[in-house]
Amino acid sequence: MDCVKIGKLITALRKEKRLTQKHVADALGISNKTVSKWECGLGCPDLSYWPDLSVILGVDMAQMMEGEITCNKPDNGNIEKVRFYVCPSCGNILISTGCASIFCCGRKLEYLIPQTAKETIDIHVEEVDLDYYVTYNHPMEKEHYLSFAACVRSDKVLLNRLYPEQSPEFRIPASGGGKLYLYCVEHGLTVYTDLF
Repeated sequence: MDCVKIGKLITALRKEKRLTQKHVADALGISNKTVSKWECGLGCPDLSYWPDLSVILGVDMAQMMEGEITCNKPDNGNIEKVRFYVCPSCGNILISTGCASIFCCGRKLEYLIPQTAKETIDIHVEEVDLDYYVTYNHPMEKEHYLSFAACVRSDKVLLNRLYPEQSPEFRIPASGGGKLYLYCVEHGLTVYTDLF
């Protein structure tokens, strides 16, 4: 570990968060002289402090230990490059519109690669008032269910979170076009086109 590099990063991150050395020290239960020593490059935090320090400073622990934060490339806003991520620990659903480093529960997540529908789920789309009312024939059991449905259109992603033992249906605003993504916890992400 490069203590000088890590110290400079801790200083920059602390100042970015508008924290004093005392704030960081109090949160970790240590003296502010210890934080000062780290920031001067005269030592590195003990391994037991890294998880809490990464939460306090709001950065990935592994990148902080390397002494530099890798920034993502600017998002050019291309909705066609939408990517979905599902945390295997807590089930959180995250979305990006380009390459990104996405972390949840301390893990770097890989984006889900959508499969084109091979077996067709029996999907019915009916226009009701100003919405598309979508129903589908898919198990909604505790071990096998659809976790989310997302409609991706030219400028937006409409996400519907689904739960086991819930009715297999959802609504999305009727404005035409787009792709429908369905994520099954057992079979992964599938994309459907030409439904709307």
